[in-house]
Amino acid sequence: MAHPTEDKNFRLPLTVRPQRYAATLTLDLEAKTFSGQQTVDVTLAEPTREIILHAISLKLGDVTFRAKGGASHKPASIQVNAVSETVRLTFDAPLPQGEAQLDVAWTGPFTDGLRGLYAAGKVAATQFEAADARRVFPSFDEPAFKAKWSLSVRVPQGLAVLGNGPVVKEEQDGALTKVTFQETEVLSSYLIALVVGPLVGTPVEHVGTVPVRTWALEEKKHLTRFGQDVALAVLPRLQEYFDLPYAFTKVDQVGIPDFEAGAMENAGLITYREVALLLDPATAPLSVQKRVAEVVTHELAHQWFGNWVTMVWWDDLWLNEAFATWIAFKIVDQWRPEWRMWLDFDSHRTSALFLDALKSTHPIHGEVNNAGEAGESFDAITYEKGGAVLRMIEGFLGEGPFRDGIRLYMRRHARANAVKEDLWSALGEAAKQPVEELATAWVGQSGFPLVTARVEGREVSLSQERFYSEPGVASDEKWPVPMVLRYEDASGVKEQRVLLRDKQATVKLEAGSGAVKWLCANAGSTGFYRVAYDKATLAGLSANLHVLAPSERISLLADQWALVRSGRATVGDMLDLAALFGNEEDDSVLDELVGRLAYVESRLVEGEDQARVRAWVARLLGPGLEKLGWQALAGETDRVKLRRAALVRALGGLAREPKVLEEARRRVTSMLKGERDALEPNLLDAAVSMAARAGDSELFDTFLQRMPKEPDPATQRRYLMALTAFEEPALAERARALFFSDTVKTQDVASFATGLLANRTGRESWWAQMRKQWKDVVARTGGAPMLVRRIVESLGMLLTREHLDAVRTLLKEQPVNDAQQATAQTLERLSQDVELRERCGPEVSAWLKRQP
Repeated sequence: MAHPTEDKNFRLPLTVRPQRYAATLTLDLEAKTFSGQQTVDVTLAEPTREIILHAISLKLGDVTFRAKGGASHKPASIQVNAVSETVRLTFDAPLPQGEAQLDVAWTGPFTDGLRGLYAAGKVAATQFEAADARRVFPSFDEPAFKAKWSLSVRVPQGLAVLGNGPVVKEEQDGALTKVTFQETEVLSSYLIALVVGPLVGTPVEHVGTVPVRTWALEEKKHLTRFGQDVALAVLPRLQEYFDLPYAFTKVDQVGIPDFEAGAMENAGLITYREVALLLDPATAPLSVQKRVAEVVTHELAHQWFGNWVTMVWWDDLWLNEAFATWIAFKIVDQWRPEWRMWLDFDSHRTSALFLDALKSTHPIHGEVNNAGEAGESFDAITYEKGGAVLRMIEGFLGEGPFRDGIRLYMRRHARANAVKEDLWSALGEAAKQPVEELATAWVGQSGFPLVTARVEGREVSLSQERFYSEPGVASDEKWPVPMVLRYEDASGVKEQRVLLRDKQATVKLEAGSGAVKWLCANAGSTGFYRVAYDKATLAGLSANLHVLAPSERISLLADQWALVRSGRATVGDMLDLAALFGNEEDDSVLDELVGRLAYVESRLVEGEDQARVRAWVARLLGPGLEKLGWQALAGETDRVKLRRAALVRALGGLAREPKVLEEARRRVTSMLKGERDALEPNLLDAAVSMAARAGDSELFDTFLQRMPKEPDPATQRRYLMALTAFEEPALAERARALFFSDTVKTQDVASFATGLLANRTGRESWWAQMRKQWKDVVARTGGAPMLVRRIVESLGMLLTREHLDAVRTLLKEQPVNDAQQATAQTLERLSQDVELRERCGPEVSAWLKRQP
């Protein structure tokens, strides 16, 4: 009978703590099973008659408790509790206080999904975060229970075997090879990892004394150099930032053929989805190179922030992820300043602003009751909002004091666990500033402010309120808002810092003199807030777009769109602003512009109005592409290449200009015939997608046949997603049939489902099939929490009120229990999108008719 306290929110008692695991695993790769034996050194704070371990789908064999210098004890009973994912070992007599050892033998199966120990094609790999070490080891599987791990593994001969530490012994053991790894530093169980398979590594290179290697399957070994170079470049920079040497003896980076997340920061053995690690820089778009660099740096940053100093519980997951998100952009920007990584950071932050404007959002630091809820915390609030808030705090404290505070935090909590207050204390001590006031409001409070700014002479009237994307929703909440005002007057461009604590304030512009020509209330776009300007102040900005920084132009467009969504501005106002960007030359600003206009074309209008939007976009941006042409010139900068790519997306993907579509198809055909110069790498994604949309069965078959054979994961993904884009009804039907086939790996099912829902001719048929087979669609994720969440979120691609009603019915009658938060957010977002379509569709139509 289960213990009455062991519900899904059960937490392990602190009376028994592990100090060291010594474990041997034997893997049967054919049967996809394993057996294990381990001795756990434990410390009992007081006498107890029971020891509770986490375990899922493990069958325990012989168990013995051995007190130090005392007798051995066998459990009188072993009780399994599936709800709390534990086994309770109960003994007839109290076990003595002090040091002891617990011997456990067990067997278990590989996991069908992408967690625990699972098969990813030819590779066996582990994924334990948040709470899946318990699928392989009977263990104390909570982050607070850090211990050393001494691991051996017995596997078939001839395979690469990778663990957290370097191999210290390899020996033949019958028909198997037994590999023993060096004992680790103290680690939480979710950071333990094992990878076994026919993998090939780069030659060993060193950062100081730390050996670094990057691994992949044999056919992909030529794609490992870039990820290896990133690690070699950024690891010294991270060591310098933290003022602490790397602690985990080696760095192995491994591309896993089927993987849930982007990557996982296992100490010393970082695992990646292949597309996040492997590429050929000669053919990879710059966006792919930047993404790989950012992910590699993110995971290496975790070796300090997360692995060396670890959260106590999952409510402080953001301590890991927000910091790694922020510092990855900072370090890559130092390494490659020409990449302008902070503009990418701003783009990522947009997803957090969008999510955090919902009533169903959550604080950065929120209550997490159990491991299942922890899985729902891996979202844009934890990563992007958390990172943006840290950037904002750094801007308030100064770069040096902020870094000194991080270093103090690292020294103070080395090898241990920490909570958010520990970080605030270290930052405040180093900076001699009241950090807790600023941080607590932003980390503990949902949402963010809308700051209204109005210039009157040399004074700026500011006010704040919580921003909701739903029209008519109000709140009395406020924040301490660190603002940087940038403006131009008779003496030039000036900046002034303001900490807006109250609901309203009037700020006198101290520097400079004369009339204010324009004012930006979020200079550099570093603040996590929206800005609404009065008509005159907005007109001043609109007339001086050329002197605003690219990040400020992006924020101006994004904030104006947010005001449209919330009913505070008309879509005509937004389109009037967009019309001023016809000569825009910055690729990042063009990306923002095209993204907003694509929403108008795809979701707000149809029929003749859709055709009018396309024609208007063609008139606005067509001259830019005509000027640049499709062919990159010798010595052309990345900025120019990316501008061309944005314009191709605008003219071909959004406006569907016949000449652009024809050119895309011609160049894709040439590329498929082996003409490498037919498409500049930054045009590949857009051109392949555009060609697919109007493509025939021959092109469909070409993508389908080439996709699994492609060694380059970005190319493979490009062809896979192109299969969802064919608008010929028969081909859209063929794509739908692939969803339940081995053609679509588990890692790709959510993206593939989203692509099918984005297909304008295939949407209704796929939506009907999803409703009929909803449980099968969800099951296709293998239970991977991130993928389950994204399947639910894919329903946001639907358009109409009829769709909304059907989604509500589906998720009520067949709820997805592991995605309750995603369900609430998807329903709220879709409801707002439907309302926006009904409200703004006629406005767009009227605006278009007024255009020349």
